[in-house]
Amino acid sequence: MKNISSIQNSYIKELIKLQEKSRERKKKQLFLVEGKREISLVIDSSYKIKTVLFINDNTIDNEEILNQLPKDIERIEISKEVYEKLAYRETTEGIIAVVQSIDFSLSNLKFNTPTPLIMVMEGIEKPGNIGAMLRTADAANVDAVLIANPKTDLFNPNIIRSSVGCVFTNQIAVDSSENIIHFLLQNNINIYSATLQNSNAYHKEDYTKASAIVVGTEATGLTEIWREKATQNINIPMQGKIDSMNVSVACAIAVFEAKRQRNFI
Repeated sequence: MKNISSIQNSYIKELIKLQEKSRERKKKQLFLVEGKREISLVIDSSYKIKTVLFINDNTIDNEEILNQLPKDIERIEISKEVYEKLAYRETTEGIIAVVQSIDFSLSNLKFNTPTPLIMVMEGIEKPGNIGAMLRTADAANVDAVLIANPKTDLFNPNIIRSSVGCVFTNQIAVDSSENIIHFLLQNNINIYSATLQNSNAYHKEDYTKASAIVVGTEATGLTEIWREKATQNINIPMQGKIDSMNVSVACAIAVFEAKRQRNFI
């Protein structure tokens, strides 16, 4: 087993670039995951772990998570200094995995039901909002999450952190709005676009058939194509003085209304 104690090590420098730069993650098709819970979710997913780096410290118990890993995965013992240089979070769990990216093509989606429930987010930029919606998607056990016109890559460490690893628990595809709309219509999936224009109250629609609930940015909302191609535009009636709410909250309200109608809650 290797042992690395210097932050000047060439391999560690490569990993720092992966942590800090989206361009490097795309180029190498690799990204970092830290924390026991998140790495456990990776192990149970379709992602492949290439290497695990960990601190061998009596105050940190990583034995259980290390025992879950296949024997052929490379393991590298690192110093606390190296770990702190690589870690994104302030809390220390002492273990980091180097994980291989997967293909987010629409063609890879598989549904186990003729009436899938799908979450679609268009142009969402803030990692915290993306992470929160991935958590909602996992909690509601939606059939897929589709990301249209992405503004950040899904392996951004802040998305992994804010999603508490739900990047790995959801079936995800990424493409343009045009291609996603074509996919939904081709598969006879109703489109419910969250927008104020020409819309009905969200709870008055029927989501028991194959349905996609679509949300856009808080600043500009959805692009025109989503409003034009929607089966029905929907809104959440506001009873206070403002006319909108956080996009992740709005998305959760609509998704769980769909789950309620399907008698799952």
